Amino acid sequence: MIAERPKQLLFIALFLISAIPFVGSATSLIVGALFAIILGNPFAALSQKLSKIMLKIAVIGLGFAVDFNQVIEVGRSSIVLTIVSITAIIGLGEILSQLFKLNKNTGVLISFGTAICGGSAIAAMAPVIKAKDHEVAISLAVVFLLNALGLVLFPMIGHYLGLTEQQFGVWAALAIHDTSSVVGASAAYGASALAIATTIKLTRAMWIIPYTSIAGVFWKSDEKASIPLFIIGFLAAALINSSLPEYQPLWHALNIGAKQILVMTLFLIGSGLSVTVLKQAGIKPFIMAMILWIIVSSIILLLIVDGFIS
Repeated sequence: MIAERPKQLLFIALFLISAIPFVGSATSLIVGALFAIILGNPFAALSQKLSKIMLKIAVIGLGFAVDFNQVIEVGRSSIVLTIVSITAIIGLGEILSQLFKLNKNTGVLISFGTAICGGSAIAAMAPVIKAKDHEVAISLAVVFLLNALGLVLFPMIGHYLGLTEQQFGVWAALAIHDTSSVVGASAAYGASALAIATTIKLTRAMWIIPYTSIAGVFWKSDEKASIPLFIIGFLAAALINSSLPEYQPLWHALNIGAKQILVMTLFLIGSGLSVTVLKQAGIKPFIMAMILWIIVSSIILLLIVDGFIS
């Protein structure tokens, strides 16, 4: 076993290496996860805090490559699809939770995370349904594992099926849980896929508020969710990009920097995986979440390929 000091230096070195442009999203995530599983993360608490901050910065920076009018159009045109899909996924998740006899709160959190935006949705819903710490931890662990799989598998599947960047961007946004993995997978697929996926995912994330409000009525909770500030930052960056095209070289540079910050973030997110987390998740929640995810992603993919979703 490596001594603590060399382990810390190696961790820092790998984190800095992930800032180099030729290092990709999937590689960074996998290296971080392997490091944590084999050696243990020497900066576990700091990594968790820093990854949240860096992810927000990265998402805001990605907004500089997006047309604000496109964001508005996506939000306007996808209202019906968003409401129907989120509600259907949560309903299917409830059915599977009962079949697997999962703890109710754990089932709700996994379903909500699958339906909207992974960890952010789980964090927002947890206080509303009065979820216990271990229920939140299990849900986050399960979603984390599926995010890692999605980041690696989705680009491979997309290329195998010959999906266009438009199709892949929509599929990634609707079928991968967390914003970080959606952005990572779509960035690996292409610039257009990245812009489309990010826009759709963040537009979808704004539905956290109405759905947590509805849950609050059923759980008789006073807790309220608010729009995450990084979404507002993303919209502001898109507006600046659209309003000041003469500064396009600057916006492009900020966007390139944001992409690499995301890669560094994924290393930190990967380093959050550990044997303890894997044991804590357990097999039943993981199987339930995997079945839900396979059903959802498969149906969405079929609808995209057949042209029902565009």
